[in-house]
Amino acid sequence: MISRIDLRGDALPEGSALRDLLPRADFDVSAALEKVRPICEAVHHRGDAALIDYAEKFDGVRLESVRVPAEALADALEQLDPAVRAALEESIRRARLVHREQRRTTHTTQVVPGGSVTEKWVPVDRVGLYVPGGRSVYPSSVIMNAVPAQEAGVPSMALASPPQKEFGGLPHPTILAACALLGIDEVYAVGGAQAVAMFAYGTESCASASMVTGPGNIWVAAAKRYFTGRIGIDAEAGPTEIAVLADDTADPVHVAADLISQAEHDPLAAAVLVTDSAALADAVEKELEPQVAASKHIEDRIVPALRGRQSAIVLVDGIDEGLRVVDAYGAEHLEIQTADAAAVADRVRNAGAIFVGPWAPVSLGDYAAGSNHVLPTGGCACHSSGLSVQSFLRGIHIVDYTKDALADVAHHVVTLAEAEDLPAHGAAIKARFVGDEQMSGGWKVAEGK
Repeated sequence: MISRIDLRGDALPEGSALRDLLPRADFDVSAALEKVRPICEAVHHRGDAALIDYAEKFDGVRLESVRVPAEALADALEQLDPAVRAALEESIRRARLVHREQRRTTHTTQVVPGGSVTEKWVPVDRVGLYVPGGRSVYPSSVIMNAVPAQEAGVPSMALASPPQKEFGGLPHPTILAACALLGIDEVYAVGGAQAVAMFAYGTESCASASMVTGPGNIWVAAAKRYFTGRIGIDAEAGPTEIAVLADDTADPVHVAADLISQAEHDPLAAAVLVTDSAALADAVEKELEPQVAASKHIEDRIVPALRGRQSAIVLVDGIDEGLRVVDAYGAEHLEIQTADAAAVADRVRNAGAIFVGPWAPVSLGDYAAGSNHVLPTGGCACHSSGLSVQSFLRGIHIVDYTKDALADVAHHVVTLAEAEDLPAHGAAIKARFVGDEQMSGGWKVAEGK
């Protein structure tokens, strides 16, 4: 059901050579880019009319308007299963606890007497949140996108999710209910690349946004790449991934269950076990059979995901080698199920989120750990972070110098300007001191010089 890669015996290669040995899904955003270009430009030129046409083409429903009425949000919340509401409210509460602590504060550094640099943090003006609605319904993604934006102080936000034919062209009611719980009243029944284009360009119904965040399929990822530079994005999210670094102390029942939990997302989902225990590898492989058979999305998601080239059991000589492998892989979700798991987790450098020990499975992070589940995929954890309050903030430096403080460093500025052959930079300093008799470092500007 799942392939094996044996990296035991020989020294592991370095850098990209090691990465090339590891399983990865085919996810060619570049190839999709040309297919989303006409969609994006149609939205640019035709606005809401294009969005309505694409809803009919891709989602099988003809809309009168893409904006979700306020009463639909209220009705969805009123009709929400009380148990689901309680779970969403607890997820929101925990996410707020974690993300509120991420808020950065203004800080001033006194560089010299009379010279300071202040860094203030300003939220983006408006963000478009995208929540997918294909194979599954993701009210948890509403929370993971909205809470950090709200805690960052973003003053305006809108959310888009694909229209669902079975719900009269509205997004899934659980998504609408989550929006209502979070106070998001600007919601659009728009999916795919056209949703990103709506936020990037704006239409008659929806004002343009400064930034778009949220997971999606390859068409959403391609649209994000298309608009990079015009709008800010969180990441070009690809298929979900789990890597488990485990030794012979791990419970194969837990490991198998966690691999399956990510495989049920998508046939391209990646499930990777890295272990120095052949006995554990055998036990996990044996355990997968009955657990998969007892699952729901077997033939359309789980089996293709586990059998795909993106999933494997990777055998290594020891935990040190295992750490090198998982750092090269840079998993979206990384579980550590080893002896002294916390110490091993502390040595990891590349992961979207790390889950320590047998009682912190990825499923907890998906819903109610308080952490964010919008995380870098495709190895991007080596240079990118998951969604957080910082994602929605911009740091602005405020430079405040007195005349004396500038005079004290002026000769250095002029020297560096001349070294870079940018004499006008130096002249902008000199112009402020024409006629002054004494400058720091013996530097002087005479009238007219």
